[in-house]
Amino acid sequence: MSKELKLVDKGVEAFDSNKLSLAKSLFEEVIEINPDNIKSYFYLGNIFHIQGQLGKAIKAFNKVLDLEPSHTDASISLSVILNDIGRYEQASEVFEKANSKVKSKGEGVNDPHINKKFSAKHYEIAEMYFSYNRYDEALFEYNKAVALDSDNLDIRIKIAKVYSKKGFTSKAMEELKRLKNENPNYIQARVALGLLHYGNGNTIEAQSEWEFALSKAPDNKELQMYIQLSRSAIETNLTSSL
Repeated sequence: MSKELKLVDKGVEAFDSNKLSLAKSLFEEVIEINPDNIKSYFYLGNIFHIQGQLGKAIKAFNKVLDLEPSHTDASISLSVILNDIGRYEQASEVFEKANSKVKSKGEGVNDPHINKKFSAKHYEIAEMYFSYNRYDEALFEYNKAVALDSDNLDIRIKIAKVYSKKGFTSKAMEELKRLKNENPNYIQARVALGLLHYGNGNTIEAQSEWEFALSKAPDNKELQMYIQLSRSAIETNLTSSL
């Protein structure tokens, strides 16, 4: 394997591990070796986007499209940024250009698939904001992500977590209860709701949610641990009240 490919692989690995500074330096080293390495420009665009350096992100994604005009992911990433900064007409133009290229190849266009790509981009940014406790911005991006991909139920749990972090416990509870009612067999909603109940001292309610979830996934070690925890808490409360 060439040095260029090794550096690209290391850069992707660093990016996936959220080591953005390392990833950036590795991709920049790749570009010094090969100024036309599309993958490096694409990942640099993503890094700049996450870091809020939108001008540099736009420049990187444009470079990708100069080298490979049919690069759909770069077009979507670029249009997301342009849309977010209010350049709606240009964002639409970039998207439609990519759309027409896909059509000309005879591959057809699946709108839900494209929306999922947009959603994934917003989710990625939301996760970064959340990791730095920038909850308002994270909530904004999570809401964009779920609007584009309502099938991704995990996003709604993330929204509830943001509400909880911001101290809006009742809103977090409402979100999780609505998610549970709409998707009764979605275990993670009940796990999260149980944790919220438990954190608020509602041990019996937490145990109820976890026991139902365990009935759907009897081998789930996490749920078994939570139930044991809730039983111990209930026993302790009963003992102390005697």
